[in-house]
Amino acid sequence: MDKKMLTSTLLAALLLVTPAAQAAESITRASEVAHGARLQLRWELQRKPADLQLAQGGSPARFILTNLDTRPLPASGWSLYFTSVDRMPSGAQSAGLVLEQIAGGYNRLRPGPEFKGLAPSQTLEFAYRHTDSVFMPSKSPSAPYLVYDAAPDAAVALQYSVTPLTEPAQRGKIGSPHSAVTPEDTYWRNARAELLPPARVPPVLPTPLRLEPGAGRLAVAGQPRISASAALANEAALARSLFPAGLPASGGPALRLSVGKVDGQESPEAYRLAIGAAGGIDIVGNSAAGVAYGLQSLRELMPLPGSATLDLPELTIVDAPRFGYRGLMLDVARNFHGKETVFKWLDLMARFKLNKFHFHLTDDEGWRIEIAGLPELTTVGAVRGHSATPGLRLQPAFGSGPDPRDSGGSGHYTRADYIAILRYAQARHIEVIPEIEMPGHARAAVQAMGARYQRLKAQGNGDAARYLLNDPDDRSEYLSAQYFKDNVINPGLESSYTFIEHVVREIAALHREAGTPLKTIHMGGDELANGAWEKSPLSAAMTRRHGLASSADLWDYFYERVDAIVRKHGALTSGWEELAARKTQLDGVRKLIPNPHFTRSSFTAYVWNNTVGAEDLAYRLANAGYDIVLTPVTRMYFDMAHNANPEEHGVNWGAYVDLDTVYDFVPFDIMKDAPEAARLGKDRLTDYGKRRVRGIQANLFAETVRDPARIDYLVMPRMAALAERAWAADPAWATTPDPVKAGVLHRSAWTGFVNALGQRVLPRLDLDGSNLAYRIAPPGLVFENGRVLANHVLPGMQLRYTSDGSEPLATSRPVDGPILERGTIRVAAFDRKGRRGPVASIVAP
Repeated sequence: MDKKMLTSTLLAALLLVTPAAQAAESITRASEVAHGARLQLRWELQRKPADLQLAQGGSPARFILTNLDTRPLPASGWSLYFTSVDRMPSGAQSAGLVLEQIAGGYNRLRPGPEFKGLAPSQTLEFAYRHTDSVFMPSKSPSAPYLVYDAAPDAAVALQYSVTPLTEPAQRGKIGSPHSAVTPEDTYWRNARAELLPPARVPPVLPTPLRLEPGAGRLAVAGQPRISASAALANEAALARSLFPAGLPASGGPALRLSVGKVDGQESPEAYRLAIGAAGGIDIVGNSAAGVAYGLQSLRELMPLPGSATLDLPELTIVDAPRFGYRGLMLDVARNFHGKETVFKWLDLMARFKLNKFHFHLTDDEGWRIEIAGLPELTTVGAVRGHSATPGLRLQPAFGSGPDPRDSGGSGHYTRADYIAILRYAQARHIEVIPEIEMPGHARAAVQAMGARYQRLKAQGNGDAARYLLNDPDDRSEYLSAQYFKDNVINPGLESSYTFIEHVVREIAALHREAGTPLKTIHMGGDELANGAWEKSPLSAAMTRRHGLASSADLWDYFYERVDAIVRKHGALTSGWEELAARKTQLDGVRKLIPNPHFTRSSFTAYVWNNTVGAEDLAYRLANAGYDIVLTPVTRMYFDMAHNANPEEHGVNWGAYVDLDTVYDFVPFDIMKDAPEAARLGKDRLTDYGKRRVRGIQANLFAETVRDPARIDYLVMPRMAALAERAWAADPAWATTPDPVKAGVLHRSAWTGFVNALGQRVLPRLDLDGSNLAYRIAPPGLVFENGRVLANHVLPGMQLRYTSDGSEPLATSRPVDGPILERGTIRVAAFDRKGRRGPVASIVAP
């Protein structure tokens, strides 16, 4: 029997088997059908004239389903499931099919009464319109699969493709943030920086507080003679790793590491690095962390790996960070990434002198840490995949598909994994700040504890409701930012606080076991949907019992108890900005104001919302007395795409964030480059408020990040700009009131920064085994005076080109001046290992 006949026979059998036989054989049949699936699905955005598209709003799109089997797709008895990042129009109908949103980004297409089936070789088109505008290909529907009603556990993955976008779906006039970025646009943007000779490239990033160059050089003829106390064993090991293994064992300079007083610097992370041709290398830190940062600067000063000679410039650096908090957040809840990926980024954080790792461990779509005594948190809450059995696992999300073995959808850190991560971070002077999202963004926990309740209730266990997180009689109507209606921990249940107590206690115990006491824990607070709790009898009873006036007061009560739990275990409470804000209204419009209830509770608020109307929220919170961490979406969200071009990956709900977007952030003047009209009525940061700004953090949420290489692409080299803003003092251009002088200073500083990246920082990562697939930006091109000019945002990157219609390769001709050939000129940038970035092209007539 050929494959087509086998497929048809299996599909028919699945429709005819009895429920008992189906249950017994569903796993085997699912595998067989998956191997023989002959349905093909394609998705594409539909292009319409810009004026018509603007008038109608949203984004027109369609699914194209082709039956490649020898038997028809039945007129009923099946559903086609898929996931999405953007909201889908639930209830849309086309070609006899109906589109339904199940929960969150989990959707299905099912046959309606008018669907007559799909004959062999036939194609149908399901046309619909996204409610929101879709600009980025990463927002296309993903991971479709078919399920027959007769075999509800047998998921059949489909052949699936997305038609590539050829241009951005522009919104508004040309020049809007969503317009295409052409090679010419890129050229003139890149032209703000020139190629510097090596001697003028800044030697260390992030920029040191003070660098005094000497006249000579220290030749390194052998392995250094390292002297360090036992307390600096980790730093001594780091020092040894900086020097090539092939150096002779003797004949090297002295390298002295010590903890002592760095004159004039109070920061515990300050260091002094001195290199002398005669005396060798001395690094003194106010602490072991300072010594480690001095060693990272020493790494920057060394020749690139593979250089013919190894010598170091004579100099003295006295350095200390601007902010004590310099952070990176990694979301492993939306898509999971294992501990080796975490280790890699902890290494890179240390390299760039970042010291806080915000670990986003839980969310609606996943719970990623093992908690003793609550196995369902990981057996249910850490597993995504298709199932017809309620409470068995979470639904697919963000491309994870039907298979519960999918490494992005399913996975968690064991207790041993988490302890290993804590110790790895501690050795690099990085504090791990775990985040347990609540009361919103908590669907994974709610579902897991609901499964526990059902299991124990069926066993007649009187303890079944001990950790229940939802009120069974709650009739509240709400829709979360991720389109869930059931993702909230209910504050009216005592079992909610029992759960929180248990989780915090176990996490604190893991930190103690690792030898890294829990200092702060991030307790969420993000995006509680309007309407949550409003029709919960248990929340209403709690409100009455404690004399509370509103759901906003219930929020305060909830976080009072959460904070008491956290303090009981020796830590302080952190959370997103809503933790420190109160919802109210001004002239009928919802508004967030500083919540006076918690100003003396030592909360730290992570402020992400600087969108239109809330640009000054961070400053208002700091001026009101809250410690804050600046993490503005328009500057520091690394899941945002670099621009609107279709080849770029990421999302764009908050902004487009390019390398210079991060670099140009001025922490104490967040609206510095905004028009004067936009600044009117906005609060500025007072001197008191400045003292409440603990630092800066960049966030990487992982809705579109399934591959570890995608983390590389989205985070680097933007992380270098984050480090520059978090460590270095305000540059002169940021504090110069004269815009003309500020522009000149900015051009000079930006030129130095991008030359350091292009000529030294990224090449070192290429050559030293870091295995980092950072973003290589497309080159800029312009045709001018009969020739093609090419440049790159990072001067020093190797550009290569073709003029014969072929794609540039690592062996193609280098761009070493104007290109004089005619025809279609294609140019790409290459790293030191020959890895190519996107190709840019231009026609030279």
